Amino acid sequence: MIIIITALAVFYTGIMLAPVPVHQEVSFQVPGQATTGDIAQILEDEGLIRNKLLFEMYIRFTGLDRKLKAGEYSFSGKITLTDIGAKLSRGQAQTDKVTIPEGYNVEQIALLLEEKGLADYDKFLEVTQSGDFSYPYLPPKNSEDRLEGYLFPDTYQIIPGWPEEKIVAMMLKRFDDVFLPEWHDRTQEMNTTIPEIVTLASIIEKEAKVEEDRPVIASVFYNRMKIGMHLESCATVQYALGEVKEVLLYEDLKIDSPYNTYLNGGLPPGPIANPGKDSLKAALYPAESNFFYFVAKPDGSHYFSRTLAEHNEGKRKY
Repeated sequence: MIIIITALAVFYTGIMLAPVPVHQEVSFQVPGQATTGDIAQILEDEGLIRNKLLFEMYIRFTGLDRKLKAGEYSFSGKITLTDIGAKLSRGQAQTDKVTIPEGYNVEQIALLLEEKGLADYDKFLEVTQSGDFSYPYLPPKNSEDRLEGYLFPDTYQIIPGWPEEKIVAMMLKRFDDVFLPEWHDRTQEMNTTIPEIVTLASIIEKEAKVEEDRPVIASVFYNRMKIGMHLESCATVQYALGEVKEVLLYEDLKIDSPYNTYLNGGLPPGPIANPGKDSLKAALYPAESNFFYFVAKPDGSHYFSRTLAEHNEGKRKY
């Protein structure tokens, strides 16, 4: 009798552990903080395992119970417990690719991620203000627009369900990787700071449309600051207004804001957007020029001039 019961148990276990044929791709999400039991229930509900108790026993026996990672996964074909355990423990989840455009500000990034279903808008903004991030050049926690300029615009692979803290940390890490050691040396050589470089780079990013114009635009702003002229960047006024206008009115240029570089000298208090690598490089290595003005041409490039008379002629022409 014992032999028969044992044989039946072995037979039943063999059936339960046999590969499960999945004829159509099955996708599911493992939430953050999910227990092994929670994951087993999800897998059983999706028809990927035959018995959740056996799955839990297998995961604990193989030592994977504390290695299963949250995220969105998909399976197809013949699926075994080994396949599932390996994929979930390695974190081989489906990822969503999202591109953060150069020149987006923090609020635009938060909105884009929410539209993609990858982050909560309010939570993302809260993390940028109060999250714990250890880079020494970042503004202190809860300072105004704290991480503006440091969420590097790039294409990221994000696993649905990731906490907002992890997404922000990934973007900050990318900025830190891009800002090369020689750029740190260059910052000291210029007797400036990384926040000041990022602030100027963000203005360049919003003003420039053509790559080769960026170092020249940088030179214009440096030339102006050198002699005490205001930067007079329309991009900083738009940031102060909180909206992008194709044409600024004269009354817009009078807005009472420290970001209004028509009224205030020097750089604004902080970045107005998140600049890309070319704009950061332009702020660090500006062209040598005697230009003090520029005006946009219809093709997106700029006409540069030395005097106000030349500038006014350029405005009439373009």
